[in-house]
Amino acid sequence: MRELTLNMTDITKVYSTEDMDTHALRGIDLEIYKGDFVSICGPSGCGKSTLLSLLGLLDMPTSGKYFIGGTDVSHLNLSEAAYIRNEKIGFIFQSFNLIDELSVFDNIALPLRYRRNKVSEKDIEKKVTECLQIVDMTHRAQHKPNQLSGGQQQRIAIARALVGNPALLLVDEPTGNLDSRNGDAVMEMLQQLNANGTTLCMVTHDPRYADMAGRKLHLLDGKIIDSQTL
Repeated sequence: MRELTLNMTDITKVYSTEDMDTHALRGIDLEIYKGDFVSICGPSGCGKSTLLSLLGLLDMPTSGKYFIGGTDVSHLNLSEAAYIRNEKIGFIFQSFNLIDELSVFDNIALPLRYRRNKVSEKDIEKKVTECLQIVDMTHRAQHKPNQLSGGQQQRIAIARALVGNPALLLVDEPTGNLDSRNGDAVMEMLQQLNANGTTLCMVTHDPRYADMAGRKLHLLDGKIIDSQTL
């Protein structure tokens, strides 16, 4: 029986102002199993970014239930959400979000240094080195991010996302700041990670890359209107 990584049931997100309520998500039901590669696509304003924020515990739903590995994470406080996010979720962003003042090594090590249970420097060095090998960037460990190309920076961002051995990798427009050659290389790397067992959920505007996932969800007006197995 396949292991369920996360499930959402009847998730809504409403942004309220004095003048109006904006329904960003309307009754989202979603299951992602260990080893899945799910892409989420749809036009601007359809709710993709909101859904990714909820999946990554960067925001909380207005209503509905969200479980990660059997733990109810629907309504956590900020510190609880930060701990679970650090331990269970890896992020890959369009803009890389690396810290230019830190070396490549220290950028990758950062999630481990914020762990609730302290990780030894020896174990940090071992894990960072392993992740650098996965993305073929061991020779850049002591460089700063601004000394790297965009494609190299995204490889480092992938290594940082992997270092904590997350249950889920959330990928937000990973090729948006890359040319087509580097974009293709990053997508091939993500496919290989998935083939090796990493669970991925990716938001993308590019239909070619959306079709590289195993399952494609189409969002419109805050609802999943279509789900395809590819």
